[in-house]
Amino acid sequence: MPERMTAAPDASPAAPEDALAALRGEIDALDDALHDLVMRRADVVARMAASRVKGDASSFRPGREATILRRLLARHSGPLPPAALARLWREILSASNAMQGGFSVALPEGDAEVYKAARARFGAMAAPDLRAGPEAALAALAEGVAQAAVLPVPAAEGASAWWAGLDAPRLQVVARLPFYAVAPVPRAMVVTRDGPDPSGDDRTLLRFAFGHGGDGAAGAAGADEALRAVAGALRDAGLRPSAPTLLSRQHDALWALAEVEGAVAADDARLSALRARLPSNRVRPLGFYATPIEAAAPDAGGGE
Repeated sequence: MPERMTAAPDASPAAPEDALAALRGEIDALDDALHDLVMRRADVVARMAASRVKGDASSFRPGREATILRRLLARHSGPLPPAALARLWREILSASNAMQGGFSVALPEGDAEVYKAARARFGAMAAPDLRAGPEAALAALAEGVAQAAVLPVPAAEGASAWWAGLDAPRLQVVARLPFYAVAPVPRAMVVTRDGPDPSGDDRTLLRFAFGHGGDGAAGAAGADEALRAVAGALRDAGLRPSAPTLLSRQHDALWALAEVEGAVAADDARLSALRARLPSNRVRPLGFYATPIEAAAPDAGGGE
């Protein structure tokens, strides 16, 4: 009589737990490897700061940071949302900046949108310096109390026209927040004493003064006339607007703010063309910043 065959015990109930433990072990090993690389990066930053190879240049270079993020986002693949990658590197870059010296950010008190934008951009490593309005924040920057000022994005209505009185080129716009934007998010502008650094894809802010000082009263130039003059001057100089021109009546003058494509420095030949087109008005660049990346909102994901 043949022996009865008995089935081997079913090991399947333990298999999922073993697989999960193996995957978590793999994640732990990757975390250690990532941590090692982050520590190595911090060591390079510390050696760079100690060697003074950068001279007196500011540790805050938003154009350089934009170049880094663009490169990483271009090579990124896989299920990790690009927004998470940008957030991760934003913290790394902010910490690297703080390692090279104290960094204080002046911003208008009571402006929740600007505060959120500043915290998202500079992280927990930068000390917020709350001031009574945009002008007070700019004063703190000019006096050297703060290394940067974060201010509202210029708008047609409802926002302070701090740009009309900006003491350029002593103070210049260097960044628009956020660089990698997943709408809707708080937005703001960053001003520093060191000036902007080009990223390869930038936008410049140009300020036009109509009826200022000896040129007459603010009412001497109408809004429509000013807009036509700015549009014609930009066209003749070969500068392409990237946003509608804004107007503001302040300081006994009518001011226009134009945003154009490209980085336009103080010695740019196109500025001479602008001034030749508008000889009775002052034209001044207020700085430039890396063109932000607009991204779709990521899908919700799970944890480990």
